[in-house]
Amino acid sequence: MSTPLPASAHECYRALVAKDATYEGRFVAAVKTTGIFCRPTCTARKPRPENVEFFATPKEALLRGYRACKVCTPLTPQDEAPAAMQALLEQLAEQPTVRITDEALRQQGLEPATVRRWFRRQHGLTFQGYQRLARLNHAFKRLQGGDTVTAAAYDSGFESLSGFQDSFKAVFGAAPTHSRQQQLIHLTRLDTPLGTMLACATEQGICLLEFTDRRMLETELRDLASRLRATIVPGANPHFELLRTQLAEYFAGQRREFSVPLHTPGTEFQQAVWQELRQIPFGAVRSYGQQALALGRPTAVRAVAAANGLNRVAILIPCHRVIGADGQLTGYGGGLWRKQRLLELEQQSDR
Repeated sequence: MSTPLPASAHECYRALVAKDATYEGRFVAAVKTTGIFCRPTCTARKPRPENVEFFATPKEALLRGYRACKVCTPLTPQDEAPAAMQALLEQLAEQPTVRITDEALRQQGLEPATVRRWFRRQHGLTFQGYQRLARLNHAFKRLQGGDTVTAAAYDSGFESLSGFQDSFKAVFGAAPTHSRQQQLIHLTRLDTPLGTMLACATEQGICLLEFTDRRMLETELRDLASRLRATIVPGANPHFELLRTQLAEYFAGQRREFSVPLHTPGTEFQQAVWQELRQIPFGAVRSYGQQALALGRPTAVRAVAAANGLNRVAILIPCHRVIGADGQLTGYGGGLWRKQRLLELEQQSDR
């Protein structure tokens, strides 16, 4: 039985022509004249409308006899770093103060323009920009450890103290001397079968996991930074690797529970609601009324629904398992089509 498309064929074709990344995970486009299916963002030449059909999942395209495109590789997670890029990321993680020039990239057999494009697509900034942030992150941690501003600047690879201070203030919003009152929230992008997500993490754990097209995402990020008195910057965090692994297992039907540490600032009531969400069994659903009853607050249905809506950690805190009292799907920040897909995935895996 095929999964319904989350949009009309006309809308899907328009997204395909525009290479609209917000439609990643929502459909694949299969070209009748070539027998190949692609992502919405494929850079290959676009077919005429009458020569393309759309499927909600790659599996359906495969079952209809189509082959995966070699240009956009729709069967491969987009955030899976090529070996060369992974080596660069590991090098910067181990040596954050190193300066890798374009010439050094060429000596490693890499074209600087290709590296820049990959980092801009995955991290929202160029490779050189990523390196600067790595050095600033290193300096921030040195300052947190008690180093002087001068020592932190020069030990992090900055050649000018004034340049370091200007860059630091531009990123963290405060002078280096005031940084001990702040903490860092690292941010990364990861792709899932349902589209690209943003993840944020502190030293304590994952504090945000949302689809990039979620409404009010920027407001969530600002609120999170304010609550934790922190600055959000792209970068590596030890919790991201475990998150990627467990999400991949979940979407492959191989994981029912998550052990990734979480850091979820909120009121005592919100914390109780989010904790109760994690008690809903895999493959099951509850109504908002049932959630309120489970919390011992049977008359607080609206308050429970509001706290559900303020959950910043999608999937790991499974607010998608809460539905209306009449059995209908109700609001979900990632879109009702994703809520439907997540429930279908869990119910199929639970059989």
